[in-house]
Amino acid sequence: MSDKLTSPPSSPPTRPPRPLKHRKNLTALICGGAILGMVGAAYAAVPFYKAFCSVTGFDGTVRRAEKAPSTVLDRQITVRFDANTRGLPWSFTPDQVSQTIRIGAAGMAFFHVTNNGATAITGRAAYNVVPEAAGPYFLKTQCFCFSDQTLQPGQTEKFPVIYFVEPAFAKDVNTKAFQEITLSYTFFPAPDVKKAAAKKA
Repeated sequence: MSDKLTSPPSSPPTRPPRPLKHRKNLTALICGGAILGMVGAAYAAVPFYKAFCSVTGFDGTVRRAEKAPSTVLDRQITVRFDANTRGLPWSFTPDQVSQTIRIGAAGMAFFHVTNNGATAITGRAAYNVVPEAAGPYFLKTQCFCFSDQTLQPGQTEKFPVIYFVEPAFAKDVNTKAFQEITLSYTFFPAPDVKKAAAKKA
């Protein structure tokens, strides 16, 4: 029986290497897309971070609630108040240094704000609590910080804050030993005011 000679299988034709210029353009496109993606992610992270903090109380952010809880504990806690301004010719002070309330019960505090400038100015208050671990349990049902505040020259306004501390605060191993909470506000120029000032500069 004779052996048949078979030719080795032919290898597929190799593609010619892409021109160097094409590869450089492709690399540039990939790098540019990656940079745009990272920048977009950074901008998108800001509102997501704020929303996360508002929902969870992370980083000492105070949450908003519709009403105070139905359960009120016998245990009391002292809430201290702090007020500051940044970039505004305003006087901003709490009417009370501190209040002692029962955990679960609603408290009400007042702040006075005066525009010492020569023009109407819109400000927005940022806020947080210390210690940060108390953030998830410190809630407000009414606050001037939820909207921009516009004051005319020389105008003084009195703003109320209604708040409470959730009963779960007294059971959490990270917060149950705390005897005091500080609620701190800082008034900044509203974003539209900052944009207008930047255009004039």
